[in-house]
This record gives sequence, C-alpha cells and structure tokens, in this order.
Amino acid sequence: MDEDLRERIRREAEANALFNALKHGSDAQVGAILGPLMGANPEFREHGDEVSGVVAPVVNEVNALDEAEKRARLEEIAPERLAELDAEDEGEDHPLPDLPNVEDYDEVRMRCAPNPNGPWHLGHARMPAVIGTYKERYDGWMLVRFDDTDPETKRPDLDAYDGILDDIDYLGFEPDEVVTASDRMETYYEHARELIGLGGAYTCSCSGEAFSELKNDGEACPHREKNPGVVRDEFEAMIDGEYESGEMVLRVKTDIEHKNPALRDFVAFRMVDTPHPREEAAAYRCWPMLDFQSGIDDHLLGITHIIRGIDLQDSAKRQQFVYDYFDWEYPEVVHWGHVQVDAYDVQMSTSTIKAKIEAGDLDGWDDPRAPTLKSVRRRGIRGQAIVDAMVELGTSTSDVDLAMSSIYANNRDLIDEETPRAFLVRNGFAPRGEGAEAAYAATEVPIAGGPDTAHPPVHPNHEERGERDVPVGDAVLVETADLPGEGERVWLKGYGPVRYDGDGFAYTDDDIDVVREDGVDVIHWVPAAGSVPVRLRRMDGDVYGYAEPGYADYEPDDLVQFVRVGFARYDRADEDETVAYYAHQ
Repeated sequence: MDEDLRERIRREAEANALFNALKHGSDAQVGAILGPLMGANPEFREHGDEVSGVVAPVVNEVNALDEAEKRARLEEIAPERLAELDAEDEGEDHPLPDLPNVEDYDEVRMRCAPNPNGPWHLGHARMPAVIGTYKERYDGWMLVRFDDTDPETKRPDLDAYDGILDDIDYLGFEPDEVVTASDRMETYYEHARELIGLGGAYTCSCSGEAFSELKNDGEACPHREKNPGVVRDEFEAMIDGEYESGEMVLRVKTDIEHKNPALRDFVAFRMVDTPHPREEAAAYRCWPMLDFQSGIDDHLLGITHIIRGIDLQDSAKRQQFVYDYFDWEYPEVVHWGHVQVDAYDVQMSTSTIKAKIEAGDLDGWDDPRAPTLKSVRRRGIRGQAIVDAMVELGTSTSDVDLAMSSIYANNRDLIDEETPRAFLVRNGFAPRGEGAEAAYAATEVPIAGGPDTAHPPVHPNHEERGERDVPVGDAVLVETADLPGEGERVWLKGYGPVRYDGDGFAYTDDDIDVVREDGVDVIHWVPAAGSVPVRLRRMDGDVYGYAEPGYADYEPDDLVQFVRVGFARYDRADEDETVAYYAHQ
C-alpha cells in the first residue's frame, strides 16, 4: 500500500468515524465503519486486512475527542456529512430503514424461506440477519419455511433442514415457527381446486415451446377456455400421477396481453417424475411452482412483510393475480439487490461449492476456502459479527459488496478482550494456488544466561487474569525472518532482551527502554523442546508451526490469539499435530 492510498484511507476513515460517533453518541467502532468504507471505496478492498490496521488508530484518535471537537472536525473535513447528521429525524436510531406501513398491522410477521438444497453460503445469512433484526426491533414474529417443492432441479438435501436451523441459531435468532412446504401439499391442492372453481386456472398440455410462442405473441392458449369440469378432472388426474413430466400443467389465468410476457398465464403446478427425497413427500408427482406455493403460504401464515431479491419483482406481480382471485390483501414487499462477498476464489453458489467438494477441490463445506457459514463458524467467527455486517448493508435495491474485513473487525471487537494470548512460531506453508504467501521457516537458537521460565501475560489488557508459564530450556525457536544480525539485540516477548552472537542468544540486562528508544525489535518465540506442533488451516493454505507448551491444554472451540499471527480456533488434537483454524488478524 503506497502512502497516497494510506492517506486516502485515513481521510475517509476519519470522516466515517466522526459521523458514526456523533450519530450514535458513543465511541466509534472499527467494525461499524469498515463495511461502509469498503462499499464506498472498492479500490480499498484488495488491501484487505491492511485497511483495518490504518483505520484502527484513526478511530482511537476520534474517540479521544469530546463531542464539540468531533463536530468541529467533521465540519472542517466533511461538512456535508455534518449536514446529513443534523438533518436526520430525532428519535431512536436503527441501522435498517423502517418497514413500510407497520402501523397498519397488529404484529409484524416475516418469513425466511430457504430452499434446503444444501448448506448455506455466506450470502444466505443476510435474510435471517435482517429479518431477525426487524423481529427484535418491532417485537415481531419470524417464520422459517422450507420451500422444498422442487424435488428435481433444486433437489432438497435431507441434512440441510436441520443444518439451516443450526445456522440460524448460530446467527443468534430463533424462529417462532418452522414449516416445511412439502408437508402442505394437500393445502396447495385445495386452493388450486378453489382457483379452478373461480375460473382462474386451466390445465394445459401445450409443449413449452408452443406455449412460449403463443405467450410472446400475446395469443391465448387453445386450452384457456376449456370446460371447468374438464379442468377439474384433469387436475385430479395430475394429482393422481396419471401424467408424465412435461405432459400437463395447471396455469393461472392472468392477462394474455400483459406488457410483461413473463406474467402471462404462468404455471402453478407441473408434473415431476423424480420422487421427493423426504419419505413423507415421496409419493407426490404434481408439484406447485414456487410462486403459487409461496403466495398461498404467505397469506395463510399471516405474513405482513416480505423481503426478496430485486430479481424476483415478477413473483409479487404473479402472486397478485392469485390474491385478486381470492380477494386477499398482498403483504408489504421490500426488494433488495444481491450481496457479493470478497476475499474468496470460490463462487458463492451452493451448486458450485457442492461440485468442488465432489471433485476434491474443497475438503468439505467447512473448508477454510469455502464461502460458507460452516467454514467461518469453524474458524471461530461469531455469528453476531456476520449479522452486524449484513445489517450495515441495509436494504438497498442496488447490488452491494460485503468486505470480509468488516466481519473480521466486528469479530475482533467481540472476542479480543476475552481471548488469551499464546506464541506460535511458523515453520512451513503449503501454498494453494497463485499469490500464496512465501514459506515460513523456524530457526532453533541456543539461549543462555536468562531465567528458566518466561511469564508473559494471559492477556495484555487484563493483569488480573495472571501470567502464562513458558519454560525456556536450552534453546528457543524463532521465525527465521526475525533472527537479528550478528551482534544485534532483540526482545523475546514475555522473556526479555537477548543479543545474538551468530551461534546463540545471550541474555542481557537491558530494560524495556531499548525497545522504546533504540528500536530493538520485539519478537515471539517458543521453547525448542516441549512445544506443540500445530497445523493452522487458512483460506490461502495450511501453515505449520509450533505453539508454546500450554496450548496442549486447550479444548475444541477454545479461541486464542497467536501473538503477531492472529486469532484462531482450536479444532482438535491429531496423533502428530494439533489442528487450529485461522480466523483473522
């Protein structure tokens, strides 16, 4: 990162931090400003974790100012932001915009409607994060409905049902009700029968190509005015499985001359030969399309507000035809753009991730390289860090980019104060693809003249948590890049000053002033004997190394901050090594 870019980041970060602190009446948080900062300045993203290192000191400087000083400084560097702040309505602040017309409803009822065709990628977290936040804000009600009425194209994964509920729990939310669409087939059939009785649907045996040509020309299907009795009989034959896939569909009558061809007499039910993987639904062959199934469920389950992608605007319009037939009132709808997440080489797509796992390119859904909730969870990232980052994106109809650095900053704020420190000397790197970091190497250095045991703090900010006892022995391991030149000194963190004579370290009687005044480097280290072999699993490759002996006492899910390396989650102890998953710096 060159100095010009560094200065730009400082300026943008200062304006954002001042605005954030004044808006919330409290200290600015690094995590709260990183997301908007990266979103507004895409050129910053390639520098990833470096940005947070520039932003953090700026935030500290802003937080040291009193309110009057903050206002004066913001007026000086970004007067338009101060004007924006002053123009905001008084009252409780929320990171999300108000839902439309909430005053018209006794209770805000929203639904998260996943297709259980596999574990969730990071983009899936946006829906429960936002809906759960709205639920808390309005003291509302949240439904999880598994839209699993496509047993062929988006074939359900039997493990995904419980897995998705587990992911929602990880994000910090609990649904008020859970519904599975494939359990409600008789309900959809009954409403289809009623729609036929209202003259709103007809059975059609046109080929897809033939109907498409008629539709695009604004011409009615020859089956459109079929006798209602025949329609009912043919629909019952569909339910009984008497047709093969593609042989017969049930269409909703709309406006055959509608300006949008996609809304003309759309399919409500079709035949599917592939049995549903759920035993309870395996006998069904006549399946509702999502627009029909979802529309019926939203009404029957009392949904008041729907959030869906901007690409699904036609869904609301199709469903409105059905609602008009039944004389129902359509829920409020909020459309938003897609979210993309940086920092991954793997596309954020369930089918893509599944294919890479099957091909052996990924170890599983929790591989550090996979952009999935299982992956970040295994890395020790809190669900709240993801929720906060997703909520900060808002509900704009524009596509938005989520910088992983904002999730990392949020997580750092959540775990830093409670996470103990430890030393890890890296001794190997297995690169995965182009651009991987250079290999690390460790050097064993004899040491003499100092204490037998070092006593670094468990946490540098919490003296009350005590010290770690790290035996020194006859030699230590240091990262080769940290090894000083012959005759030079370094400060072994938590131990003290040593001088390197070309063959080993000799303890000196220098005090900490040599670091402050003489620029002596502070480095981490571990004893050469008794250290714990560690494989640190990262997004860009596995790093090998040795942790201080006390790491052997950790348990699965314990977090640690390896000094000068980053946060990691203890995963397991194998026969020859301990495996940890890297979270972030």
